[in-house]
Amino acid sequence: MPRRTPLPLARATAGLCVLVAVSLGLAACAPDPVQTAEPSPAPSATTAPPAEPVLVPDGTAADNLPVFTAAAQAVWDSERRGEGRAYIDALIGAGFDRQAMQVTNDATTVGNPAESLQFSVRWGEEECLIGQVGPSTGALVTEVMPQLAEGRCLIGATRPIDW
Repeated sequence: MPRRTPLPLARATAGLCVLVAVSLGLAACAPDPVQTAEPSPAPSATTAPPAEPVLVPDGTAADNLPVFTAAAQAVWDSERRGEGRAYIDALIGAGFDRQAMQVTNDATTVGNPAESLQFSVRWGEEECLIGQVGPSTGALVTEVMPQLAEGRCLIGATRPIDW
């Protein structure tokens, strides 16, 4: 003898089936939502290019890393990319203090171009902005690092900044 579903449960199941069918039918008849795109602003002559980073004298080394990086990137992108003096001059031009800078030699002790050139700016009592370029890096690398002993930023021999 087949098992029979109690009448209230059968009615509830049938009602649910009707409700689902009606919902699906209405959804199929509903118009597709209209996608409206925001109009893009028209280019104008008054649109200013992004502002160059600006030195923040009272800021942290991290606040000034964009200025340091932009100045160094301009040199790296030029024909003077292998000249330490060019990086120092660019940093001075950006407003950094010459007395707080260090730079390594452009050439090895036997006269070959250095595989890596480093330059730095001591910032405050605890931090340094450090840049490194050359064939060994392949691109400009800049970083904020803690100062070393005696307020130095770079390890090893550096050249005098006497120009």
